[in-house]
Amino acid sequence: MVGRGYQSKAAVMGERARHLMPSSRQPRVTVARLLRGGLAVVTAVVVAVTGFGWWTLHGMLTGITVSQALGADAPHSAGAAVNILLIGLDSRKDQNGDDLPQDVLDQLHAGDSSSGGYNTNTLILVHLAEDGSVEAFSIPRDDYVSVTGIVPGYDHIKIKEAYGLTKADEEQKLVDDGESDRAELEKQGREAGRKATLAVVRSLTGVPIDYFAEVNLAGFYDVAASLGGVEVCLNHAVHDSYSGADFPAGRQTLDARQALAFVRQRHGLDNGDLDRTHRQQAFLISVIRQLQGSGSFSDMGKLDELMDVARKDIVLSSGWDQSLFRRIGSLSGEEVHYQTLPVVRYDTVYGQDVNIVDPSAIRALVKTTFGDPSATPVPVAPADVTVDVVNASGVRGLATEASNILSHQGYHEGELSLGGRGQSPATVVEFGTGGEPAAQAVATALEISAAPQPVVDLAPGRVRVVLGDGYALPTDLASLATAPSGGEALGIDVGSSDLPAPDQGLPISGSGIPCVN
Repeated sequence: MVGRGYQSKAAVMGERARHLMPSSRQPRVTVARLLRGGLAVVTAVVVAVTGFGWWTLHGMLTGITVSQALGADAPHSAGAAVNILLIGLDSRKDQNGDDLPQDVLDQLHAGDSSSGGYNTNTLILVHLAEDGSVEAFSIPRDDYVSVTGIVPGYDHIKIKEAYGLTKADEEQKLVDDGESDRAELEKQGREAGRKATLAVVRSLTGVPIDYFAEVNLAGFYDVAASLGGVEVCLNHAVHDSYSGADFPAGRQTLDARQALAFVRQRHGLDNGDLDRTHRQQAFLISVIRQLQGSGSFSDMGKLDELMDVARKDIVLSSGWDQSLFRRIGSLSGEEVHYQTLPVVRYDTVYGQDVNIVDPSAIRALVKTTFGDPSATPVPVAPADVTVDVVNASGVRGLATEASNILSHQGYHEGELSLGGRGQSPATVVEFGTGGEPAAQAVATALEISAAPQPVVDLAPGRVRVVLGDGYALPTDLASLATAPSGGEALGIDVGSSDLPAPDQGLPISGSGIPCVN
């Protein structure tokens, strides 16, 4: 008999449906949206600044959960640059899948343990450059992204759903194979969810991830309470009965419950999810500044309290070591700059609020901001590229549909064929020697991945798209940027067209307490 901590795939789908019911444009946010990511950085700073030896670091980190989800063969950043993904889970359960205590849930003002599921409502990609500067991108949770070949059974979802849907699928497979231990189901399910989240973020941003840190819902309240108040600044007074946010304009210090309402508010914000993302960034800045200036790093009592929080609420990828902690601990606020990944527009898909994004534009922005040597793409003239399409999916007409999409963008139609090499070919774009830029361009157009290495049987001016088993052809998202509604081009139900225009706002610096909406 599987314990109550296990959620079947059907149960998670029900939870997904509840979260994706039609709503106002003010997307939902969770309590830990900022600090879940922030706690990872805070914990690193806490350990590094103490200045003890490796033996102290090792001793203090004992008991923190370590994940192997990145894998030994994951791509890494070049040189001394480091990319860290901060993940915040909207889960009302602890690391073992047990419900959080009711008194904790009451303090969080965030529903009972059945709420929230395992959505990643905070995703912040942090780049530590070789010159000591830090660039961070918040990834809006409602970004509608391609997950073909990553999340079983889906081609597009909100990015926040990759963790929970994959976790449910993995647990169901384990149950079907006879696994009944709740702790083992939770452990393996979460590892699968982490792998999917990492893969989706890599696909969206086009850069490697070297480390990650994951924090659950309770981490926000635990750290905020330990600080005894966090300073924020609001451009306007707010009153929201849903989250409990009731604050005047200007600078003010919030206790733990008020801070929770500050980052949870979803009603009454002019720019919805993006405004809340700015609140996350501002709150993280304030927390780190307060820790650096309050003596928390030199007070062993406060330090022990923070480490107790980390042991309860944090998961680190393997590889975090003394040098990385020291590197993070030496940062000053002025060196950190926060941005939000761009959104083309708000829309509705099957009645659900989503952010329509341009993956190619996102990849170019991230690579340029991070100083990636591949930031300047090699120009590709579609008229010079011939594309063969192999339909190995079992879906009739799929090769023709994919070829038509590419032909409308100027690519030459090559050979269309059925079948594939091998029993279960993957969905991929293959290329010959020197043909990687063309393959990347075609892969972007179809929202799939290009092969990591050239194949010997293709000429440089020719690429081959292999549509594998289970592949569902996505729409031509490049055309959505100029489509009047976007939904028509997707062939889906279109919601209201009076949604506000997205406003990423200006980058936020860590040099002060920024005022936000």
